[in-house]
Amino acid sequence: MNSVYDITFRIRRYDPELKRSYVHVYRLEAGRILRFVDLFRKINEEQDPTLAWNSSCEHGQCGTCSIRVNGKPLLACELLVENAVSYFGTTTFTIEPLDIAPVLRDLVVDIEKAYKRIAQVKPYIIQPSSKQKEEEAYCITSNELEQYVNATRCINCFCCASACISSHKGFLGPNAMLASIVRLMDPREQEKRQRLQTLYSDNGVYRCHSSKACSFVCPKEIDVAHFIALAKQGRFKTTQDE
Repeated sequence: MNSVYDITFRIRRYDPELKRSYVHVYRLEAGRILRFVDLFRKINEEQDPTLAWNSSCEHGQCGTCSIRVNGKPLLACELLVENAVSYFGTTTFTIEPLDIAPVLRDLVVDIEKAYKRIAQVKPYIIQPSSKQKEEEAYCITSNELEQYVNATRCINCFCCASACISSHKGFLGPNAMLASIVRLMDPREQEKRQRLQTLYSDNGVYRCHSSKACSFVCPKEIDVAHFIALAKQGRFKTTQDE
């Protein structure tokens, strides 16, 4: 096992002033347990302070540092050097921004525009159901809870939307569909009709080509394709909403 690797980054950069996209090559020595965000910071400190990239929590919980490495969308804060070398079988990595929104600079995309897809499904409780007593809990079975909690682990990193073969062709995207499905599963949500209309609209679940790329790249290991498949089967419909 190597303790230090000679790493080559071929980073897709974008200059908004010149409106020019180009590839810049960086070479650096990297310890095996350094993350890619650490290497970006190393480049800023030692080679090029102008390289722009995103990060926030750097603990795999915010989705801010999503990028594409050798074509695969992933979180830069979770990718260790030794794991990247092992997975891709190389020490040379082509790094690009996600293609889910216009690029602002280098690896930074306009995430607000990407979130417009999420906003369309209203990822919040529209009409909370009433409880008989304020101190009562909302009831949910253990099986329902297990599925519900699994779906709520989505951090909207947009890796699934980038990998999806349908999301650039009128599809709201797998994470938007999952956000809608989560609220349909939520026992507190009384308003189902609006959600079902969005879920089965022209840009809803039937746009999905079932490639399962969303599940393959999800850093939280959510089987997004499974939830979308259940929606296609009408599993989340209720008698009064049909």
